[in-house]
Amino acid sequence: MLEQITQWIEHTNNEFTPQRQSCYQLMDNFADFYPTAFLNNAYFVVVDTLPKPDFPELRQLGLGAFIDMDAAGITYNNTYYLQPHVAKNLRVHFHELVHVAQWQHLGIAQFIARYMQEIQSVGYMDAPLEKMAYALDNHFSLDGAPFDVPRYVAQHLQCDNADHTKVSETLAF
Repeated sequence: MLEQITQWIEHTNNEFTPQRQSCYQLMDNFADFYPTAFLNNAYFVVVDTLPKPDFPELRQLGLGAFIDMDAAGITYNNTYYLQPHVAKNLRVHFHELVHVAQWQHLGIAQFIARYMQEIQSVGYMDAPLEKMAYALDNHFSLDGAPFDVPRYVAQHLQCDNADHTKVSETLAF
């Protein structure tokens, strides 16, 4: 299953390569949170319908609600997809870039396996990878103190059950 999803992701990202936009254009807003090299290697695509791997096997694993969820964006490796109504929403970009950092740190296969396991066991809103992304985008939206997000992600991913709801208390500046 992981190989099938990985191939689907690679195919999808390749298919949308002509429409990709570099996240470097977000540098003015995110310079103190994301290094230039990171933003240069992250991309987004604005699409009317978010691409999702709708395999029967995923539904059999209990992931149908996630597949059918009306999300604003979704991330696959270093590329994320946004619906048009959130294309200029910096908080959504910030959130999806947290996922890019997670993919980067964990690698494709490990991210997919972990994300699926978290959604299956605790649901979308309580999944630690999502809780981290929501906590960090909330910190950004509240004009929280800047910090290196990819470094934070790398340092905190080892803690599977870490509580990321009190980000400001745990940031190492």
